[in-house]
Amino acid sequence: MRRKASLVLLAFAVFFAALAPLVRWYAFPRLAKIPPSEYQTAVLEARPATLLDYATMKPRTVPKVSIVQTLRGNVGAARTVGKETGRDVVVWDALSYIQGPDGKMVSRIPERYVFDAHSQDPVHAGGEHVDGDAVRREGIEYKWPFLTEKRDYRYFDAQTRTSAPIHYKGTRNFRGLSVYYFEQTIPWTKVPLPKTMPVDGVTPETVRKAGTSRWYTTKRMFWVEPTTGAPVNGQEIHREELRGGTLLGGRDRVTVFSGHVKMREDYIAHTVKMVSSQRQLVLAFTTYLPWGFGVLGAGLLSVALLLEARSRKPGESSPGPRRRLVNLRPRVPS
Repeated sequence: MRRKASLVLLAFAVFFAALAPLVRWYAFPRLAKIPPSEYQTAVLEARPATLLDYATMKPRTVPKVSIVQTLRGNVGAARTVGKETGRDVVVWDALSYIQGPDGKMVSRIPERYVFDAHSQDPVHAGGEHVDGDAVRREGIEYKWPFLTEKRDYRYFDAQTRTSAPIHYKGTRNFRGLSVYYFEQTIPWTKVPLPKTMPVDGVTPETVRKAGTSRWYTTKRMFWVEPTTGAPVNGQEIHREELRGGTLLGGRDRVTVFSGHVKMREDYIAHTVKMVSSQRQLVLAFTTYLPWGFGVLGAGLLSVALLLEARSRKPGESSPGPRRRLVNLRPRVPS
C-alpha cells in the first residue's frame, strides 16, 4: 500500500511542479487583461487657478477649476477591432470636461484610445483620435502595463498629439502602497485649439483668422502601483496661453489657464481601495499560485520518497530478479 501511495503522490508532485510555470507564463498573460466594458471616472481640481474670461479676454483668479475625466469601454468597437487584428483589444472613449467655478464649460476634449488588453500597447485601428483629429499613438496613456518596471516609458500627450518620455523617479510609499513615481515635462508647444469653445461666436476658425495661436506646457506626475500598472494618484502643473494676433488687443500673450491640478481626495481613496484589491488578483497569478504549486510539488515529492523508503524491509535493496536455489548435494543412487 505504501508503494502505491508513493506512486500517487509522485504523480501529483509532477503535476503541481509542471503547473507552477504554466500559471505564471501561460495563464497570466491570457487572464490578466483590462475588461472591454471598463468604466472609470476621476475628478481633478486646481485650487485656486487662473482662467481666461473670453467675454473680456482678460485672465482672472478663480477659487477652483474642475476637470472630470471619463473612460468608457466601447465593447462593440473592441469586438470589431479584435476581429480585424486578431488581438484582445480595448477601446476607451474618453472625455476630459473642464468647468469653471460656476459649473460652466471651459472646454471639452473627447478621445478614442485603442490598445492591447494585456500589454497596453497601442493598436492603430478603430478610429483612434483626439478631439476628432486622427492620431497614431506611441507608448502608453492613462495606464501602465501590468508588472511595471523601474524605467522610463513613452507617454502620449493629448494636447500636442505626440509621445515623449515619462521618467521613473524612484519608489515611494503612498497610502500604504509601494508605488513608482513618474514625471514628464512638456515644454512650451504650439497646440491646436479645442473644437468646442466656451463662448458663442468664438470658434477655432475665428481665433486662427485673428492670427492668434494657443500654447501649452505642463509638468505631469503619476504615482503608479507597479503590480497592476494603475496610477493611484495624478497631478499636473499646467499652463496655457494665447499668443499674438489682433484678438489680444495689442498684448503679446494672455493666460488661458494656469493651475496645479490634483486628483480630488475622495477619488484618491476610492482608487487606492480598488487597486489594492486588484493587486491581490495579479499577485495570485504571478507569485502566490506559482510559488505555492512549486512548494506543494516539492513537498509531495519528499513524502513520496519517504513512503517508498519505508515500504522496503530493513536491509532490502531495490527489487530485482529472484535467484533460484540449486541443491548441490549429490544424489545417492538407490
